[in-house]
Amino acid sequence: MNDTMAVLDMAGHLIRRLHQQSTSLFAQRTQAAGFDLTPVQFAALDAIQTHPGSDQSRVAEMIGYDRATIGGVIDRLLKKGWISRVTSTKDRRSRELTLTAEGGHILQTLTPLVQALQHEILLPLNDAEQAFYLHLTRRVVWDAKPTETA
Repeated sequence: MNDTMAVLDMAGHLIRRLHQQSTSLFAQRTQAAGFDLTPVQFAALDAIQTHPGSDQSRVAEMIGYDRATIGGVIDRLLKKGWISRVTSTKDRRSRELTLTAEGGHILQTLTPLVQALQHEILLPLNDAEQAFYLHLTRRVVWDAKPTETA
């Protein structure tokens, strides 16, 4: 009997594959609805709507995205006209982000589609299995302790 773990059954590989499938399905459904945006852009729009006036570092923190690369996401949303960026009156070094009317409309339009998509991502699982999967995934994501490397 071979005691080595097959790569295809490793947690990291399966998580990466599920992410690929989820991202592809998100793109298919949003493009079919006439919108060009990524899951990260959608998450940023949602975070900005929930916390208007946040700077891009705070948006990165809220959505669990890398602070070094959030700038590109914000720039694309600005170019699409879905958010605005103004200098903070409290701290001139900070730039506050808010949704534009168009960005609010996009988010309002896409939210039901993205909510329905969540069930579709886990379609092979029944409702109880989906709930249990989400419970376990939350534990792994939110209760994980970073390990130190030497």
